[in-house]
Amino acid sequence: MSTDKKVALVTGGNKGIGLETARQLAAKGFTVLLGARDNEKGEAAAAALRNEGLDVHAVKIDVANPAHYKELAALIEKDYGKLDVLINNAGVMLENLGGKNEASKMPLETLRKTFDTNVFGTIELTQALLPLIRKSEAGRIVNLSSILGSLTLHATKGSPIYRSKQLAYDMSKTALNAFTIHLAYELANTPIKVNSAHPGWVKTDMGGENAPLGLKEGAETSVWLATLPADGPNGGFFHKGEPIAW
Repeated sequence: MSTDKKVALVTGGNKGIGLETARQLAAKGFTVLLGARDNEKGEAAAAALRNEGLDVHAVKIDVANPAHYKELAALIEKDYGKLDVLINNAGVMLENLGGKNEASKMPLETLRKTFDTNVFGTIELTQALLPLIRKSEAGRIVNLSSILGSLTLHATKGSPIYRSKQLAYDMSKTALNAFTIHLAYELANTPIKVNSAHPGWVKTDMGGENAPLGLKEGAETSVWLATLPADGPNGGFFHKGEPIAW
């Protein structure tokens, strides 16, 4: 089976920024596959969006579980024949945001668990789905990064993030940005574009209630990068259309 509609997969799509991203893409006419680790939560989220008249379907994907990748790729191949947009939204932060997270005392297990989802799982899932993205006329891969992955800003006294240090999370987003650069370079002569998105500090379970941005604003950068025209940027790091220093 194939479809003339564009098909997008949003991982971690059952809540927060992922759910709002799924909503906004579906409102633009996409068929959206809402990825969730928990089937029940994914189905409930997808049903809520369908009640809004949107074309959204739940799929099971735990980014940290490689056993899911081939099964998901086979499902997309059978039901849609291609994948136009992959939004690698799923991620974890195991540290206390803004807490005293000393690099000299960071447990290696925290680093490993963070990288399993935010880096290794995201890369392996992207590799598994890339053959389907190559079948798109204009494939788009959006990696949900964070300004906390910026080495330049972390090293610059007085920057907005200079005093915010979460080694495992920050390192994982820096590594994810490196993946963006390398994959974009590899695919530069194809119709596929690969970019990193900083959603902003958003009111979510991770961002907390003190965050200044709502979910609608938090999803805007991902949706913009998912719908870039042919002359849009490739291999960049953006927030609301503006580049962020690596």
